[in-house]
Amino acid sequence: MSFQIIWTKTAQARYNQLEMDAVKAFEGRKAVAKKKISKQEGLFKQVSKAIELLQENPRHPGLHTHEYDSIAHPFVKEGKVFEAYAQNRTSRAYRIFWCYGPKTEQITIIAITPHP
Repeated sequence: MSFQIIWTKTAQARYNQLEMDAVKAFEGRKAVAKKKISKQEGLFKQVSKAIELLQENPRHPGLHTHEYDSIAHPFVKEGKVFEAYAQNRTSRAYRIFWCYGPKTEQITIIAITPHP
């Protein structure tokens, strides 16, 4: 079952910024004929892949999805918020905070942020 992704303004802005940084890094890399991808390109690739996996299967083992208590659910007071890994085993690894809803078969991305 595939879920529809809904974005909060904060999460959408962060995703767009990651994408712009990756495009800028790509253009700079191509201008000097470098082959190795930059950190910004790699980060965006990892975050976008994690969102694709989340859309297809929120319980995908690679996401290491688990409940997260420090963020309030945006739609239901008693609702659960989850944390999914976009990166693992790196300093300040990026995480995606999300919840189910507001409707069935929808997932809302609340935030995309580096782990503190």
